[in-house]
Amino acid sequence: MSGETKNKREISVFREYFELLAETAIFVFFVMTFVVQAFQIPTGSMEPTLLVGDFLLVNKMAYVHPVFPVEKWLLPRRNIRRYDIVVFKYPRDLSVDYVKRVIALEGEKVEIKDKQVYINDEPIVEDYKVHIDSQIYQKSEYYSYEDVIRDNFGPVVVPPGHCFVMGDNRDNSLDSRYWGFLPLDYIKGRPWIIYFSYKAEKDAYLKTSIRDRLKKLINFIPKARWSRLLKVIR
Repeated sequence: MSGETKNKREISVFREYFELLAETAIFVFFVMTFVVQAFQIPTGSMEPTLLVGDFLLVNKMAYVHPVFPVEKWLLPRRNIRRYDIVVFKYPRDLSVDYVKRVIALEGEKVEIKDKQVYINDEPIVEDYKVHIDSQIYQKSEYYSYEDVIRDNFGPVVVPPGHCFVMGDNRDNSLDSRYWGFLPLDYIKGRPWIIYFSYKAEKDAYLKTSIRDRLKKLINFIPKARWSRLLKVIR
């Protein structure tokens, strides 16, 4: 084999590897841009369903309306339902993503009485929620408005194009009780699966940047919650 032929073969192999890497990078970019999004849980507002230190993949196609009939078969989608967990742009700061559970849909009347949620005057069952505070705030001169609406809220009717969301950790969640209805257009997707989880300290986690968290990830492997890996979120 001549040196020229050998060089051509080496160039050909290099080119094949380069094209494979380029195609893979394009595919990953497409998936991460249009199909899924990585998301980390920084606060305890969704405990015990989602824990601080959970790393999620979010299905960004869950609620997108199909353009062609074949899309319904390839990527099944559906309308937003009560009890769905959703990731969305925080209405008061669109650069920040939040995760909460849908409690009321457009056109529904929502009211909270002594921590119990009522939809259209009927109590709903919420097996997933927790209350960390036994205190129930009632309207009085002793409690502020923000204290009261934690446990006693409404009634209000969800306007068209919106929904009402709340955290599962009901006494420790900044949600629609405080900042209002969530525009449906702000919903980015539905959490799908936990791909990694570790026991993180809430305060320390919040004070670090995303880059710092990733750098320190290797140090948290001994704290990994292996039982939560690849757990499908419902």
